Amino acid sequence: MAETWVNPRGRSADEGTLPGQAAGTDLHLPLSGEGSLRSRLMHALREAIRSGRLAPGTRLPPYRSLASDLGIARNTVAGAYAELVEEGWLTARQGSGTRVARRASPLPPDQARRPRRPARRRILHDLMPSSPDAAAFPRSAWLSSARRAVAAAPNDAFSVGDPRGRTELRGTLTEYLARARGVRAAPDRIVICSGFAHGLELLSSVLKGPVAVESYGLDFHRSIIGKAGLRSVPLTVDSYGARVDELPDTGAGAVLLTPAHQFPTGGPLHPERRAAVIDWARSSGGLLVEDDYDGEFRYDRQPVGAVQGLDPDRVVYIGSTSKSLSPALRLGWMVLPGWLVDDILAAKGPREMWSGVVDQLTLADFIACGAYDRHLRRMRQHYQRRRDLLVSTLAATAPHIEVSGIAAGLHAVLELPENTEEAALRAARRHGLALDGLHPYRHPDSTMPPRDGLVIGYGTPPDHAFTAALDALSLALPGPPLDDRCTAFP
Repeated sequence: MAETWVNPRGRSADEGTLPGQAAGTDLHLPLSGEGSLRSRLMHALREAIRSGRLAPGTRLPPYRSLASDLGIARNTVAGAYAELVEEGWLTARQGSGTRVARRASPLPPDQARRPRRPARRRILHDLMPSSPDAAAFPRSAWLSSARRAVAAAPNDAFSVGDPRGRTELRGTLTEYLARARGVRAAPDRIVICSGFAHGLELLSSVLKGPVAVESYGLDFHRSIIGKAGLRSVPLTVDSYGARVDELPDTGAGAVLLTPAHQFPTGGPLHPERRAAVIDWARSSGGLLVEDDYDGEFRYDRQPVGAVQGLDPDRVVYIGSTSKSLSPALRLGWMVLPGWLVDDILAAKGPREMWSGVVDQLTLADFIACGAYDRHLRRMRQHYQRRRDLLVSTLAATAPHIEVSGIAAGLHAVLELPENTEEAALRAARRHGLALDGLHPYRHPDSTMPPRDGLVIGYGTPPDHAFTAALDALSLALPGPPLDDRCTAFP
């Protein structure tokens, strides 16, 4: 007999159909092979259950309906059902019909012979960099701002709007960025985007020529530049930031920097280099793309203003709420030179790429009423306590490990002995830690000697688990070099 499609007839929803399971569902039963109709039907049902096509709890059609659709005797189907119930494949109860048994289905023979993959270790502690403490999101204050903003919003806020973003947010950002970051802006030069990556994607679509980047930086930023058909050229990074004196030899038309807090190595761009990169941009017609990476959080140094304030016509300043509030908001802003605004708006294109109006209005109110400043002050203290606990724990348990990049931001770099990074990452996984090594951040074309290290984010773990995360980290770190250990001699 050929394969048969069975459409159970005469069933209504009140006959026991499972939630989400429509009555009259097609049932594909290949009644092929040798043997009696009953044996072939039983084989087809077993295979459908084994393969998962008939999930546990699935109701089968009444035997009369199935017999009619298959064109076989009712007793044949009833007998097959009864035998499969006896074998444990099916269950039958008065008023509930015949269903696939709720038990673990046997694996198909080919799968049973496959070697099992080792189970992925459970992540107990998230020390990945760049993420804020999700539990610290200011829910009550944000909700209050949302209510006020929506109540006060004009009707046109809920129609097709300006691709630059809501005027309320752009106006509020103009004032806030001037006050807090030293940015020289005007509402008509601000374009709202979904975060730094979105802003860089828009910029990369209008830039020409190579883009210089820091030798250590986020690999997905380099990927965005590459997908736009642009080549990224690495600049050496040292304790003073990027070596911008290398720019003239790169042929780059733009440079991407993190001047407030270099990611991931840490530290601000030296004042002389801040001035030098502006001189390069003016003399070459180049452009600085300034990633204000976690510039809001600083602990042991004075605030560092944005480089954009030195020359608004040669710098694109990009900021976001990803570190200060939450990456889930998908809100960022680009402060553009006037000559670049139209090109960026053309690249932004369809309104489906625009950020949500309600979140824009809410953020505008959140900043204007002072809640944003209060939140940042509270979080600076919160993250500084975490940073101090990280440093003190490592000083006690791993004094041979140097900690750097801790004057600002949400992460620290642990310098490791040469050729120990991979072993430390494996040990971290064994202890349930999620963290990053330095190697993935290194530009593949960099001429800098590779550094072994771990990039530790201290923003994400909840307070109650932070001490346990640091204890696990201490266990994962390599011990001191042999020549640094004390050996007792008689």
